[in-house]
Amino acid sequence: MLLTILGGCGAWPGAGQACSGYLVEHDGFRLLVDPGYATVPRLLERITADQVDAVFVSHGHPDHCADLNPLLRARALRDDPPAPLPVYSLPGALDAVLALDRPGMLADAYVLHEFTAGDRLDIGPFRARTRLLPHWVPNAGIRLTAGERVLAYTGDTGPSPEVVNLARGADLLLAEATYVDRVPEDSRHHLSSARQAGRQARGADVRHLLLTHLQPGTDATAAQAAAAAEYDGEIGIATSGFAVDLS
Repeated sequence: MLLTILGGCGAWPGAGQACSGYLVEHDGFRLLVDPGYATVPRLLERITADQVDAVFVSHGHPDHCADLNPLLRARALRDDPPAPLPVYSLPGALDAVLALDRPGMLADAYVLHEFTAGDRLDIGPFRARTRLLPHWVPNAGIRLTAGERVLAYTGDTGPSPEVVNLARGADLLLAEATYVDRVPEDSRHHLSSARQAGRQARGADVRHLLLTHLQPGTDATAAQAAAAAEYDGEIGIATSGFAVDLS
């Protein structure tokens, strides 16, 4: 299983960067997780739009799904459009982004598979388990298993024992860490810090921790140090182009 980071900024893309976007590959199958702002240009540096086999979206905030629109345009607005793209999301999560174009313009470019958080999914070679994690809108964390390797991804979430359950024994936990240490009072139930991500990685006994969704301008070194205060495994920062081979 190969994970390539397309972007890891939270809320908006910093200069020359992109928001949440992750390409997960196994046995030639390419799963795009969370096509947030500015991720499609980075995706197209690696593969063509028609080479994406499926898309999974954790929740409907635009920093996690806005670039589904240009991806679908790149597939639909050509002389030889590929087969419809399977897109997996929670009910209603993609209503806004799918309504950006005139009705019907992209209808043949995708097949929407709406699921309930807690469902198990088969996406190509990936066995997927989902869990509802706390955020301002419904958010589905996902646990992907393929070839005996496990990748867990939180989407955006406040601290929750469900994160530990989702990530238990995973080879890699890709964890939202918008803040370094202290989360503002009005966000503490909906977003996490790097320190909290480290604590949950330790509780889940994961092999590696990759911090993502850092607010633009966040000191990445400080975020790693905060996570390391709670977790003694390998810790990285999700930046565009960074790749991890879980095998």
